[in-house]
Amino acid sequence: MENEILLETHPWEPFVPDGARVLIMGTFPPQPKRWSMDFYYPNRTNDFWPMMGLIYYGDRRALLQPDGRHFDLDKIKRMLTENHIALHDTGRQVRRLKGNASDKFLEIVTPVPLYDILAGMPDCHTIATTGEKAAGVISLLTGTPLPRMGEMVISSDGLNIWRMPSTSRAYPLPLEQKAAYYTTMLRNI
Repeated sequence: MENEILLETHPWEPFVPDGARVLIMGTFPPQPKRWSMDFYYPNRTNDFWPMMGLIYYGDRRALLQPDGRHFDLDKIKRMLTENHIALHDTGRQVRRLKGNASDKFLEIVTPVPLYDILAGMPDCHTIATTGEKAAGVISLLTGTPLPRMGEMVISSDGLNIWRMPSTSRAYPLPLEQKAAYYTTMLRNI
């Protein structure tokens, strides 16, 4: 019993603002002890929110509260809504094989019901994945080849599927270069 790996269920519903045109999908949130907020990309050491601050405000710290230590969730949700960006992850249920947030040691037991989510997003024809593991899950769900990093494939039902670089700081790419990849994708929507 001590060695049994727990099954975790995703803690959040998809964030889908009206008129969402892109669904950005990671793999699965880190353990709650790593959260700095109760929302997507909650880990302060992840580059997602600094990258989005850089893209939309020209400042990597733009989505932080004045204390510089906590994310400003209201500002984040406004930015996502104004830019028609939805968020969710590819894993509905997972097992952490090493007890950490690394995708390398994350077993996707049950993927999200992608087409059910997209059914509630009539203006969304683009999916962008944040990393290779999420891209692999979407590839399986859509029957598409795995795109190369920074590139797009089109599914048989017309979805534009982009594979973006991971926003984990473990991924060895400077924030500005990550932002350049995401900016290219966002401009294509």
